[in-house]
Amino acid sequence: MNSSEKFHRIDLLTLYHKLFECFGLQHWWPADTPFEVIIGAILTQNTAWKNVETAINALKNKNLLTPGQLENLSHTELSELIRSSGYYNQKALKIKAFLEFFKSKYNYKLSRMAQAPLEKLRKQLLEVHGIGEETADSILLYAVNKPAFVVDAYTKRILSRMGYIPKEITYKNLKSFCESSLTKDVTLYNEFHALFVRACHDICLSKPKCTICPVKIFCQYYHNNDNMK
Repeated sequence: MNSSEKFHRIDLLTLYHKLFECFGLQHWWPADTPFEVIIGAILTQNTAWKNVETAINALKNKNLLTPGQLENLSHTELSELIRSSGYYNQKALKIKAFLEFFKSKYNYKLSRMAQAPLEKLRKQLLEVHGIGEETADSILLYAVNKPAFVVDAYTKRILSRMGYIPKEITYKNLKSFCESSLTKDVTLYNEFHALFVRACHDICLSKPKCTICPVKIFCQYYHNNDNMK
C-alpha cells in the first residue's frame, strides 16, 4: 500500500457513489410485476436466488403468479411447484398466510396497499406468519415503493468490515443506522442494497479479494490486515 493511503472513513452516500462507479445500475429486484417481487421475497428466505428463479418460473409457466390463482392452489400443489426454493412446505404456508392478509386488508390491490403509511404497513406485514423484518422491508421497498432500507448479511459484512458498525449489531439498529445516514429515497435505497449484494458476490466474500476492492482505502479491515495488501 502506498504510504499516502491513510485510512479514513467516508460517509455512506460517498460509499454508495464509489460502489456505483464500480458496478453501475443493478436493475434489482428482477421481476415482471410487484406481486412477483412479493412472492420472490418470501421464497428467497434461506436459499440462493437461482433456486427462487426456478420456483418463480414454475409458477409462471402455469400462469399461476397472481393472487387469485395461488389462492386456488392446495398446499400440496403449491409446495410442489416451489420445491426448488427449499423449505417448500413452510414457504407454501407463508405464501398462503400473506395471501390471506393481502385479501382481507387490501382486496388483492397493490395500489391500496401502497397508499398505507409506511410504518402501519410494516407493522401489518410483520404480523403475517413467516414475514420477518428483511422480507417486510423488501416488500415495502421493491413492491410498493416505500423508503424502507433493506439490510441483510451482506450489508452487515461490508459495513462492519469497513468500521461503521459492530459485527453483533441487530437488524433494527443496522436499519436505523443506514436510514439515518441517508436521505429517504426509494431509488437510492434500492440501488444501495443491490450494490452491497453485488460487492459481496464479487469481492467482499467470506475470504475477501481486498486487492481489487474499489473502496479498500476506506476499509478498516483492509488497513488492519497486512496480508490483504
